[in-house]
Amino acid sequence: MINLKLMLLAISFYTRIPCRQTLDYRLLPQATIYLPLVGWLVGALVALCFFISSLLWSQMTAVILAVMCGILLTGALHEDGLADVCDGFGGGWGQVAILKIMKDSHIGVYGVLGLLLLFIIKINLLSEFILSQVPWILIAGHSISRLTPLLLMYRYDYVRNLDSKAGTAVHKINLKELCLSVGIALLPLLSLPNICMLAILPILLVNEFLGSYFYRHIGGYTGDCLGASQQISEVIFYLSVSALWIFI
Repeated sequence: MINLKLMLLAISFYTRIPCRQTLDYRLLPQATIYLPLVGWLVGALVALCFFISSLLWSQMTAVILAVMCGILLTGALHEDGLADVCDGFGGGWGQVAILKIMKDSHIGVYGVLGLLLLFIIKINLLSEFILSQVPWILIAGHSISRLTPLLLMYRYDYVRNLDSKAGTAVHKINLKELCLSVGIALLPLLSLPNICMLAILPILLVNEFLGSYFYRHIGGYTGDCLGASQQISEVIFYLSVSALWIFI
């Protein structure tokens, strides 16, 4: 059963979409299980932006505008996490140094390169799909990629002070909550050819590697690690669907 108040809390925290209803932010940790549902909403709005833009401009231009729309909707929350992870793990040595660099608000060369490569591959992949399928791929990609941070939260511990901004949303997810999130995350895949379900496997494998890597170097995860997980999983999904499409 979906809890409307928790769902609105998740939308309020993970996006810039205004929610007028009075929200109790003490319940924010429990709201994290609705991240894939936030992905539905963000993905649908990004897909709408793409569809309207594709009526006026080329597919690549429409994809770029759709990517920009996603950034505006989320306030670059996940992209910021990816940049910090690239800087921290690229330039730091040992847990203390990595965590210190990731906390720094300035972006370094590793972060710039990470974001640049991410956007290039994301835009290139989405520009090569069949035009009519892109909106559905966007919705599915935004949804399933928001499941992987929850898998990290389920398996590992948060390594920063819980009073930090990301710490306020930390929640040790139980199996029942995780199953609900999995169901929500996978539902949009039904709009794509059945073979696209296989895209789940590389996403899980890469996320397992990320989780192990984070644990080995810093003993768990941070909010930045969760953001990086989402962005990397989204790109892995597009790569996987693109590779699977040759069998359709």
